Amino acid sequence: MDARLLDILVCPVCKANLEYRKASHELVCKPCRLAYPVRDGIPVMLADEARPLSTDEL
Repeated sequence: MDARLLDILVCPVCKANLEYRKASHELVCKPCRLAYPVRDGIPVMLADEARPLSTDEL
C-alpha cells in the first residue's frame, strides 16, 4: 500500500484515519470496527463491502 495514499484515505462512514494490515490486505477503521478490503492493490472504500471486526481483531 502506497504510504501517500494511506495518508489521504479516511473511513467513508466516520472520516477517521485507517490502519493498513498487510497480512489480511485490509484497511481498518477502529472507531467503526470495520475492515475495508484491498483487492489487487486497490482499496474498496464502500461501507457495503466492509466487514465488521470482532473485539479480538481490534
